[in-house]
Amino acid sequence: MIARRIGSTLCALLIAAGILFGAFLVGPALMGWERYVIVSGSMTGTYDRGSLVFDEVVPTKSLKVGDVITYQPPPGSGPTGLVTHRLVKIAHDKKTGTTYYRTKGDANATKDPWTFTLPGKQQPRVVAGIPKAGFVLAALAERNVRMLIVGFPALLIAIFALVGLWRESGREAAEAAQAEAAASSA
Repeated sequence: MIARRIGSTLCALLIAAGILFGAFLVGPALMGWERYVIVSGSMTGTYDRGSLVFDEVVPTKSLKVGDVITYQPPPGSGPTGLVTHRLVKIAHDKKTGTTYYRTKGDANATKDPWTFTLPGKQQPRVVAGIPKAGFVLAALAERNVRMLIVGFPALLIAIFALVGLWRESGREAAEAAQAEAAASSA
């Protein structure tokens, strides 16, 4: 009886956690936010490695120095993936009408060695970050972890179903034995 209650409570908690985590991932997307995992230490102190940041897509004209953006550095600059850094300079070339940007990681001693342009009229800008939550998303990218997350609750459900069937068949067998004993004594 106690094991059944513990199992039921554990299953309910796992289901609730799954629903909350799903809402946590879907909710920001419904608000139009994009999510990124911080994979380096360049923003440590603001967004540590493993943080999950949510970006809203804003017009590039609304960007200002101090905003934290997620962008693709120019080819040949070094980093090959997306970078989330703080804007430290926005400059306009009056001759060409081009806007140039410069960023810096909050934990870095110097500005990034490149300047860049933003190709579109919109740009993701960080609006919120959740420490360590990116590790969960990174783990979910692993097939074995996903199988465990799906398999463990399925295994618990199967075990509880089998235990229930076993108890029910034992109860039916006991009732049949009592009925047979009563019939033979009559």
